[in-house]
Amino acid sequence: MKQTIHTVANEIQQVLDQVEEGEALRLSHSLEEASRIFVTGEGRSGLMGKAFAMRLMHAGYEVYVTGETITPSITKGDLLVAISGSGSTKSICQYAEQARNAGAEVFAVSTNRHSLLTEISENILIIPAATKKRLPEEPATIQPLGNQFDQSLHLLLDAVLIDTINRSSKTDNEQMTGRHANLE
Repeated sequence: MKQTIHTVANEIQQVLDQVEEGEALRLSHSLEEASRIFVTGEGRSGLMGKAFAMRLMHAGYEVYVTGETITPSITKGDLLVAISGSGSTKSICQYAEQARNAGAEVFAVSTNRHSLLTEISENILIIPAATKKRLPEEPATIQPLGNQFDQSLHLLLDAVLIDTINRSSKTDNEQMTGRHANLE
C-alpha cells in the first residue's frame, strides 16, 4: 500500500512540475478581474469544478456552476472556467461557445493544447496528465481512467486560488470560515 501511495503522489508531482506557471498566473488574474465566475465540467471534471467553485465562494467570489437552477445568464465581464480533460466534451465546448458569444472570457483547463475547447477559449491552462484515453503523448500512470488528471486538476486549482488569495489579501481564513455552510 505505501508503495502505491508513494507512486501516485510522485505521478501527481511530476504532472504539476510541468504546468506552465504563466498559464496558472493568467487564470489567477482572470479570477481577480472577473465580475462573476462560472465553472463548467462534466463527470469527474465537473466534480472537481464544483469543488473549485465552492472554494471560490469561500474566498468571497461570486461564482456559479453551469446546469444549476440558480445559475444566471453569463455576460460581458464574466469568466467561464471550462474544464475538459480531452478538450472535446461537446457540452463544455457548447457552453464555451455560448459564453464567448455573450462576451464573457473563456478559460479552458485541459490536457489537450490542440482541441476544440482550447480553440474557442481566450486562455488555456494545460495539465499534462493522463486521461482515460491513454493517448501516446500522455504520461504513464498506475492510476485508472482519468484519475491522474482529476487529482492534478484539484491540486492545481487549489494552488491557483491560494496564490490569488495570498497576492490580493482579499480574504483570510476567518472570513472564509464565516462563508462556510452553516446549514449542516
